[in-house]
Amino acid sequence: MTWTSIIAIYILFWVLSAFLVLPFGVKTHDELGLEKIPGQADSAPGNFRPGRVILHTTLLSAALFGLYYINYIYGWIDRNSLDWLISGPPNAS
Repeated sequence: MTWTSIIAIYILFWVLSAFLVLPFGVKTHDELGLEKIPGQADSAPGNFRPGRVILHTTLLSAALFGLYYINYIYGWIDRNSLDWLISGPPNAS
């Protein structure tokens, strides 16, 4: 695997992880008991901390990419392992 592929795949894992991490730990103004600004959406976060989101996203994406890369090296799961998804489970007879 070339270094450009590694960077591209890691970025994909990072973006996916960002969407997974983003909603955790965020509370609305109502939940925190804070005053809302006129015109503010009821679902707007009151305690959004981008630094924390970036840190958690980076840690999760590094772990996921590490698993992906180890699988790439050792070949635990390859495309032939997933053939049953297309053709159905093998017959037990």
